[in-house]
Amino acid sequence: MDVLIRHADPDRDAAACAEIYGPFVRDTVISLEEVAPGEREFAERIRRVSLTHPWLVAEVGGPVVGFAYASAHRERASYRWAADVAVYLDPEYHARGIGRALYGALLPLLERQGIRVACAGITLPNDASVALHERFGFEQVGVYRRIGWKAGEWRNVGWWQLELVAPGEHAPPDPGPPARLTGA
Repeated sequence: MDVLIRHADPDRDAAACAEIYGPFVRDTVISLEEVAPGEREFAERIRRVSLTHPWLVAEVGGPVVGFAYASAHRERASYRWAADVAVYLDPEYHARGIGRALYGALLPLLERQGIRVACAGITLPNDASVALHERFGFEQVGVYRRIGWKAGEWRNVGWWQLELVAPGEHAPPDPGPPARLTGA
């Protein structure tokens, strides 16, 4: 199976990303959003996020079957070297290496950009997501207990962290603009 990883284009990819993400909102507690964003909202998210962080899509034989992106971890300036990351796949393409391919492209882009730490919040339980993140070296650093209400229950969110670059004694240069895939 040939997987093409490329940067997302808001006009070209928003509908596919919304279609992939929608069931995670409507049918699961994996996303704690309550209303699935439509194509227009997704296009705006891709545009906004891509100004500061990479947003990638995976194609298999033409159609987009998954996406991964990074975003600011928090708004305060001291967090500028950290990014939150997420990956979503069409369920028909789970366990085929596409999530690994997306993170395998995304994480080096963050490092090149000057991001030092990648963080992932995972609504628990989610064994597949935990396994994917831990495969990349993410370590669990804590759990927000009963932080979100969805589907009639309080939900826990576990936090995983990956140090992309070891910290130094002094502040590093500010992160740059989003890095691009080679040839992209």
